[in-house]
Amino acid sequence: MVATALALGACGQPAGPRNTGVYLLIDTSGTYNRQVSKAEQIILFALSRLQPADSIAVARIDTGSFSEKNIIAKATFDERPSTANQQKRAFASRIEKFIDQSTPAPYTDITGGLLQAIEFLKEKDPGHKEILIFSDMKEELAKGYVRDDLPLDFKGFDVVALNVTKLRSDNFDPREYLTRLDTWKSKVEKGGGRWRVINDLDRLDGLL
Repeated sequence: MVATALALGACGQPAGPRNTGVYLLIDTSGTYNRQVSKAEQIILFALSRLQPADSIAVARIDTGSFSEKNIIAKATFDERPSTANQQKRAFASRIEKFIDQSTPAPYTDITGGLLQAIEFLKEKDPGHKEILIFSDMKEELAKGYVRDDLPLDFKGFDVVALNVTKLRSDNFDPREYLTRLDTWKSKVEKGGGRWRVINDLDRLDGLL
């Protein structure tokens, strides 16, 4: 009798949303801007995996990234597959135009970009939230920008760093590269999120 009541109670629980939300940050600073064309591969892969009712946004990381103006393209796909496919083609076209016209930024506000990503995905409230960061993960802030000790709430988020290239200084001291990754890993996990690094862009199957 008790088991039956528990089973009925479980059946009555409303299922949470099953859709996916993706926010991709593209580093456009300095020499890393030369890598931007590779980001198109990731975006096209994401578009191929996303379904109707899923959401995606792509934003640039530059001098100050915590702003709506940094978003290059965003979309929530229609429930109708034919309309969703039209939205995906329009999205891909906007990304292609951005990549063709991308110019190097003097600074890299990664933390600001992450704050914007968290805000965007929380507002969409999908069942699965994923932040992708296409960057060397070296943060350099312009004078006056404060990002130290900002609380980053990554609960329920997967954060994936992609194509984390090594800087010239990393070749002299590999500990700099490893420390950089460990620092970001600690920030994400301290905020309750899950952290991964994927450097082989031919092996994206684990995404989404």
